Amino acid sequence: MKDKTDISNRKADHIALALQQKHQAQHGSGFDRLRFEPNPLPQLALDDIDHSSQFLNQPVAAPFLIGAMTGGCENGEMINRHLAEAAQACQIPMALGSQRAALEQGTAQNARHWAPSVILLGNLGATQLQQQGLDLAKRAVDSVEANALIIHLNPLQELVQPNGDRDWNLVLEAIQNTAAQLEVPVIVKEVGAGIGPGTAKRLMDAGISWIEVAGRGGTSWASIELDRNDSEREREIAAPFIDWGMDTVELLPAVHAACPTLGLIGSGGVRHGLDIARCIRLGAQMTALAQPFLAPALESTEAVVEKISILQQQLRWAMFLTGSQNLHDLRGAAIA
Repeated sequence: MKDKTDISNRKADHIALALQQKHQAQHGSGFDRLRFEPNPLPQLALDDIDHSSQFLNQPVAAPFLIGAMTGGCENGEMINRHLAEAAQACQIPMALGSQRAALEQGTAQNARHWAPSVILLGNLGATQLQQQGLDLAKRAVDSVEANALIIHLNPLQELVQPNGDRDWNLVLEAIQNTAAQLEVPVIVKEVGAGIGPGTAKRLMDAGISWIEVAGRGGTSWASIELDRNDSEREREIAAPFIDWGMDTVELLPAVHAACPTLGLIGSGGVRHGLDIARCIRLGAQMTALAQPFLAPALESTEAVVEKISILQQQLRWAMFLTGSQNLHDLRGAAIA
């Protein structure tokens, strides 16, 4: 088992490094390649637009959630409090960062106290599930009264990370067992390299009904872990893989075409409301943003609420400029 102090220090490093521009994908997210055909005759008023949606059979104010960020470090509780209070105020879902450190350290997780009525998503790494099994998943859910559990896949990050998990045998079987026996839905996500159609089909066959694509284009966790790795040899090995993966704009339509009944969350380089609209147009039912919320979360609840408001207004503008009164219309909006 990894040292608890090491885990806490690593999580603190992640926050500081994720704020640095050099750890954002240098090639761009690819979202700018997708352009809506402009509709200068929208035939509706901005106030007519309805971007409300459903997620996990519950109503949400907009088709995006606060993506998984952090857990298990000194200022993690402050960040999560600001995020959770803002999610509650705005009625949008929130995904927790990895709960591993909190569960191992016996640290209280107060997100449900701060967000009593929002959709709250727990979070564990796939290899932690492989190693510790269903009991860990149940503890993660019960500790925060989660509405669903995210299992994150991060093989590249683990390869680059000093002392990362290198044995990925039986991970799919652990996911399948958890999905079959856990009382809440299981969502599987990547962390920045993406989930393609082949893996999506395997996950569907394992009983998964929602995935978060999390393609290349946003925060590069491989780059962050490389920054933390002092081994010159390991840095040289990792160097060609820093841009490993596929962009979200490529993955969403491909996965949607291959698995049309699979619930899709678009993430990976989503930075504003126009990107949210693009994800919805490409087949996502929901989207997730993490990095854009990090700086506001370090400031205050009010700053996070303001960021959510701006994202919602940007989405409304995108819908207005494509003549889309609701998300159903947006899914059929013309693209150039």
